[in-house]
Amino acid sequence: MRERMMDCKPTRRDFVRMAAAAGAGLLAADALAQAGTPGAASAPNLQFATPPLERVRVGFVGVGGMGTNHVRNLLRIEGVELRAVCDIVPEKVANAQNLAMQAGQPKPAGYTKGEYDFKRMCQEEDLDLVYTATPWEWHAPVCVAAMENGKHAATEVPATVTLEECWQLVETAEKQKKHCVMMENCCYDRPEMMVLNMARRGIFGELIHGECGYLHDLRELKFATSSEGLWRRAHAVNRDGNLYPTHGIGPVAQYMNINRGDQFATLVSMSSKSRGLQEFAREHLKDDDPRKQETFKLGDVNVSLVKTANGCTITIVHDTNLPRPYSRINMLQGTRGLFCGYPNRVFIEGRSKGHEFEEMEAYLKEFDHPLWKANEAAAKGAGHGGMDFIEDMRLIQCLRHGWPPDMNVYDAAAWTAIGPVSEQSVAKGCAPIDFPDFTRGAWKTAPMLDPVAILDQETMGPRFLA
Repeated sequence: MRERMMDCKPTRRDFVRMAAAAGAGLLAADALAQAGTPGAASAPNLQFATPPLERVRVGFVGVGGMGTNHVRNLLRIEGVELRAVCDIVPEKVANAQNLAMQAGQPKPAGYTKGEYDFKRMCQEEDLDLVYTATPWEWHAPVCVAAMENGKHAATEVPATVTLEECWQLVETAEKQKKHCVMMENCCYDRPEMMVLNMARRGIFGELIHGECGYLHDLRELKFATSSEGLWRRAHAVNRDGNLYPTHGIGPVAQYMNINRGDQFATLVSMSSKSRGLQEFAREHLKDDDPRKQETFKLGDVNVSLVKTANGCTITIVHDTNLPRPYSRINMLQGTRGLFCGYPNRVFIEGRSKGHEFEEMEAYLKEFDHPLWKANEAAAKGAGHGGMDFIEDMRLIQCLRHGWPPDMNVYDAAAWTAIGPVSEQSVAKGCAPIDFPDFTRGAWKTAPMLDPVAILDQETMGPRFLA
């Protein structure tokens, strides 16, 4: 489970702001559908790279649980300097400053003067990268402030809350010629990277279908009086859709070359009735707790179906309000076989016996990803089984070598847009919705960038595949 927080007291303003954001998402979707594609600041560039950086000077915004984990990772990576830290809780800034000094770095500058002090940090500090791990509604504002002040941006997931913000990130990145990367750690989990490697080698044949999602019992977290409980429940109060899609769709989108030869074309979404959070509140909260009177717009289970331009299909499930074990599903099916996660198992026609699955370990030795082979020891003990370290290390590696990052601003926009597009479909009675093309057609001719599966074995750099 991920924690992203700048600790704050829940207020009526927070809930109103969430409702406004949700409404803006639906209005923006309607406006985009009626008005056409927003004008581009410059031509899309899906292979965008910047000059190599000898060192990467980082400013970090939001150093709660997940933010502090990233800070710890960054301080272990060669070539990183933590120059500034911003949070509305001074004690959290002080903690991050102490971590930097313990790592032998100078004390980073601290910014604690309110919710918008990240703007001052972006204006005053000489930084290469601004990284944010704040509540969702702050991700886009921090990234935009960073890029408008000449810094690259990296954000925890999801990158935005609304479609309008998705376009804002794309157009700002293009105009400022800066990277804007959504740090989707699940793309770097070991099974996902093995599956990507197998897909790139053609082991599954032609890819046909994927299934994914975020299935995680978050009832206790949503009613917590600290951490994400301070803000995450508000989304369930005000929004109904597939609100947290990127953990599941990120890896599947990479398997299927979305934005690099294929594209999300149409989405249909439907939500179940809402019962889980109400029952949890009734059973666990005191009678005088005002949260017991809340009602929740979010259906307990949302299922979204995507059709791609090339005829592939993808199902995406959001299930966070009911008792259940954790899963991201992670299924990829092609003309020669399939991989199924939770538990991890593989079937390849002509290789597997009969019609029986094999355990993933039977394939791991042959198809384990080079990044994991090279960094397993360094990643040991890091968050989420090591994938958090791999994702942070890989971003810094790309910036220092001047390589295109594994995930770019078009990926951030497309993967995140599942949320607001699904909200629009649900609100319109499960109507099919045309998916926005953030690349404005560039996906059709873009070469497949495969930096995380087929690598130059000497430099570990990316190769462009025709």
